[in-house]
Amino acid sequence: MFIEGAIPRSFASLSNIEVMDLSHNMLSGEIPQQLSGLTTLEIFNVSYNNLTGTIPQGNQFNTFENDSFAGNTGLCGFPLSTLCGGSGAHHSDSPLPSKEGDEDSWTFVDWIIVSLGYLTGLVVGLIFGQILTAKKHEWFVETFGRRRQKKKSRSKPVK
Repeated sequence: MFIEGAIPRSFASLSNIEVMDLSHNMLSGEIPQQLSGLTTLEIFNVSYNNLTGTIPQGNQFNTFENDSFAGNTGLCGFPLSTLCGGSGAHHSDSPLPSKEGDEDSWTFVDWIIVSLGYLTGLVVGLIFGQILTAKKHEWFVETFGRRRQKKKSRSKPVK
C-alpha cells in the first residue's frame, strides 16, 4: 500500500517526532516548509517519491543527507547538488539544468587562484631579494658570489 498525494502540512504539529520515513511512496508536490520547525526530527526520508520544489532549510533540515531526498528528480536545493532557480526563497520552480562544463569552469577558476598566488609569491620574493642585495651587498657577494680560483702559473719546461 502506498501513500499518495501531498505531504500534509499538519505533520508539522508532530512536535515530538524523531523519525519520519515517507520513502518509496507516491507522494507529490512540495515538502511543506513548516516541517523545518520539527526540532526533534533526527531522521527524515522522502526518497523515491515524486516530490518537487525547494527542500526546506533550517533546524534539522540542514543536517539531513542527500540520500534522504534521492529519487525525486523535481527536488532542488541543499543538500542536493541540483541548484534551484530564483532568489532562493521557497518556490516550486523546477531545478536549473546542470551544465556539463561546470567542472571545467571550476578547474579554470582554480588555475586562476593558483596563478595569482604564484605571482604574488614571485613579486614578494623579488622585492625581498632586491632589498637584501641592496642593503647587504657585501655579504651577498661573499656568500653567493663566484669564487675566483688563483691562476696556476705555468712554469716553462726545463730542457
